[in-house]
Amino acid sequence: MMKTWKRAGIAAGLSLSLVLAACGAEEDEEDTTEGEAPEETEENGADEGSNEEEAAGNIGEEVDYTITGIDAGAGVMAAAEQAIEDYELEDWSVQPSSSAAMTSALDDAIANEEPIIVTGWNPHWKFAVHDLKYLEDPEGSFGEAEDIHTLVRSDLEADMPEAYQVLDNFYWEGEDMEEVMLEVNEGTEPEEAARAWVDENEDMVSEWTEGVEEVDGEQITFAFVAWDSEIASTNVVATVLSDLGYEVETNSMEAPIMFGAVAEDEADAMVAAWLPATHEQYYNDYEGEFEDLGANLEGAKIGLVVPEYVEADSIEDLQ
Repeated sequence: MMKTWKRAGIAAGLSLSLVLAACGAEEDEEDTTEGEAPEETEENGADEGSNEEEAAGNIGEEVDYTITGIDAGAGVMAAAEQAIEDYELEDWSVQPSSSAAMTSALDDAIANEEPIIVTGWNPHWKFAVHDLKYLEDPEGSFGEAEDIHTLVRSDLEADMPEAYQVLDNFYWEGEDMEEVMLEVNEGTEPEEAARAWVDENEDMVSEWTEGVEEVDGEQITFAFVAWDSEIASTNVVATVLSDLGYEVETNSMEAPIMFGAVAEDEADAMVAAWLPATHEQYYNDYEGEFEDLGANLEGAKIGLVVPEYVEADSIEDLQ
C-alpha cells in the first residue's frame, strides 16, 4: 500500500481517474489478502492432521507394523492381539519371541535411536535403565493394574506347614523386585542377586519367617515362567526357604504348563500368577485344583511400551 501511494505522489500530474483506479486496485489487493487468511488457517489445520497421520504411518513403516512380543503363551501377548482387534490395526502383527529377545531388541533400538514397540510390564528393570512410556489404552485392551499371586498345591499346608507359612507371608513391593532384576540384568547370577537382596533386607525377610521352624532337608519344587520378574521372585523365595533347611528345586516352563504343574502336584508352588488378566485363562482352567494364597505384589501393569522419543502416546496413534 505504501508503494502505491508513493507512486501517486510522484505522478501528481496524472488524472484523477488514474488515482482512483490505483485506489481501487489497492482495495482489491487488501480484500484478497483478507480473504486469504482463513484459507491459510484451514491449510494449517489440514497440515497438522496430515502430520499426525504421517507420523503414525512412519512409525508403522519403520517397525514393519510389528509389535515385538515375548513367549506366545503369555497373557500380555493375548492382550496385544486383542488391542490389534480393538483398535482396528489391520496391518499390524505381534511377533512372538522371549523376554530376553524382546529386551535385547529394545536395547538395540534405543542404542540406535530407532522406533520400537514391545509388549511390556512392570515391575521390570528396563524402566530403571531406559526412558520408556506406556502407550495409553483408552479401549482397555490390557485391563487395569494387576497383582502377582502365590499359588500352592492343595495339600501343601498339611505336608509342609513351614514352607506354607513362609509363602503365605511372602509380600514385597515392585521396587524390591526391580532391585533383584536389575542386578541380574547387569550380569549377576540370579541366585547370587537373590542372596544379596535377602542379606540386605533382613527385616522384611524376618516378617516372612516369623515363628517358622527350620527343617532338615525337605525338598520343595517351584514352577516359574522365565520372565525377569519371576526369575527374581522365585530365586528370592528359594533362598529364604533354603536358609530354613529346605532343598529347593526351581523349574522354568511356559505359563500354561506352570499352572498345570501346581494343579497336578508336579510342583509344590509358584509365586508367578499375574491376575486378573494376564493369566486369567490358565487360572480358570485349573481353578479349584490349587490354593491361592493371594497377592505377593500389587500394582503390576502390562501394555505396549515404547521409548520416550517415539512420536506416539496412545495405541490409537498407530491407526
